[in-house]
Amino acid sequence: MNTFIENYNYLFEEELLDEILQVGVFKEVSKDDPILGIGEHVKFMPLIISGAIKVLREDEEGEELLLYFLEVGDTCAMTLTCCMGQKKSEIIAVAETNSSIMMIPVKFMSLWMAKYKSWQNFILQSYNNRLVELLEAIDTIAFLKMDERIYKYLKDKAMVNHNDLVTVTHQQIANDLHTSRVVVSRLLKSLENQHVIELQRNAIKVLKL
Repeated sequence: MNTFIENYNYLFEEELLDEILQVGVFKEVSKDDPILGIGEHVKFMPLIISGAIKVLREDEEGEELLLYFLEVGDTCAMTLTCCMGQKKSEIIAVAETNSSIMMIPVKFMSLWMAKYKSWQNFILQSYNNRLVELLEAIDTIAFLKMDERIYKYLKDKAMVNHNDLVTVTHQQIANDLHTSRVVVSRLLKSLENQHVIELQRNAIKVLKL
């Protein structure tokens, strides 16, 4: 709870922090734990206290594509949209690292929008941040070559993990970027030859962030 206050007291006034602590549900998740799946009813809005969450989209064949990462002080615009519209989830959320989350019951979202200016600003800024990240994801797919996408992916993971040694398999990269493991392995070797990464067993060191 102290960590939550430390990470959010610059965003919310004391009265709102008190309400969040009263109604919020504290949850800890381990790396790779599922948090939300396609078609699930969204009953809570997450506030990230520590760690990082990755948000993915799934196609009709069950193939996944990474959209963006959520870090401390973030919430998910997709979740907000589902909460406000009482819709089922259209995204997948998975713990990128061991994480702690404050889960806010949906019914308080609209109540606090009218009651607290800081909450309203937070929600609107969150929408804006996630929109920018979605546009970046679209640009990455549309305009970057696959080796550039892989390199950006590794740099993003290194930043949210606060570690230049990224623990990930070639198959996991392929799954997140919606490509094949063979392509990933070939392009990773090319990136290593360019001296921007160093391949290790089930890990990749990012040499230039």
